[in-house]
Amino acid sequence: METPASAHVDVGGRLRHLRQRHGLSQRALAKRVGVTNSAISLIESNATNPSVGALKRILDGIPIGLADFFAFEPERPRKVFYAAEELVEIGKGGVSYRQVGETMFGRSLQILKECYQPGADTGKVPLSHEGEEGAIVISGRLEVTVEDDRRILGPGDAYYFESRLPHRFRCVGTEPCVVVSACTPPSF
Repeated sequence: METPASAHVDVGGRLRHLRQRHGLSQRALAKRVGVTNSAISLIESNATNPSVGALKRILDGIPIGLADFFAFEPERPRKVFYAAEELVEIGKGGVSYRQVGETMFGRSLQILKECYQPGADTGKVPLSHEGEEGAIVISGRLEVTVEDDRRILGPGDAYYFESRLPHRFRCVGTEPCVVVSACTPPSF
């Protein structure tokens, strides 16, 4: 039997939207309900589906009930144009991810301007998630590894692949690498 938490609902996006709307950081919500930051992060990125009991416990920290959580439908973003300074930083460390739009809730496509500092990468453990992604390198050089295939891409070069394939990105060379990417569904 399918539970509400495992139904075809963007539980992670919905949780992120409501948490931010109530002015809570992931850390603050986690502390309120006695779970780890990483548990909230994994749920919000849809990397894991919480049990109904776990979801209820988290929602109590906002506070919002299960029925209201699943009935909530935010307005879709109506903004069409974004100035460079309106892109939202969602990265940390040596990789900057500047997202078009404040939230991905209710959206099926995520567009990012990525900037990798020299030597920066997405980590030694390859990424893997549902969906598709593609990008064009604007400047610098980016090493892209998808399964056992590895290429170094320069300005004007591009990639496109199914995101379930293990993948990793790394800036090579002495200058930062700038990439414009898109993925569906949103994975951050």
